[in-house]
Amino acid sequence: MPGSFIDTNILIYLAGSDSGKAGKAETLLNAGGTISVQVLNELANVGRRKLGFSWDEVSAFLGALRELLNVVPMDEAVHDEGLRIAQRYGLSVYDGMIAGAALGAGCEILWSEDMHSGLVIDHKLEIRNPFA
Repeated sequence: MPGSFIDTNILIYLAGSDSGKAGKAETLLNAGGTISVQVLNELANVGRRKLGFSWDEVSAFLGALRELLNVVPMDEAVHDEGLRIAQRYGLSVYDGMIAGAALGAGCEILWSEDMHSGLVIDHKLEIRNPFA
């Protein structure tokens, strides 16, 4: 889906046992979109710690996502924007970084299960929960 950013908490369902949420996550993935390096890092961490993935499994999972999605870097500009967004909208620092990366990538939709669905950031980026 052009102009969409997918949060970690959506993509993790691709490797989980909830088939309903996995199906919706797969639909978003197949539509295309953007993630940040932060999302890759969080997925690697959850894969290793909570899902018991081997390093090879982590590498294969992340590699598949990198082929299907646009990956944007985390730099000082995204960091500064993320802090501003977190403060202004009352988000956690890490959620602010996700929103900052999405705005920096020109996305209009941020798919997230954990953030406030319907919140519009800077009149440009709408947070949506695909499971709601």
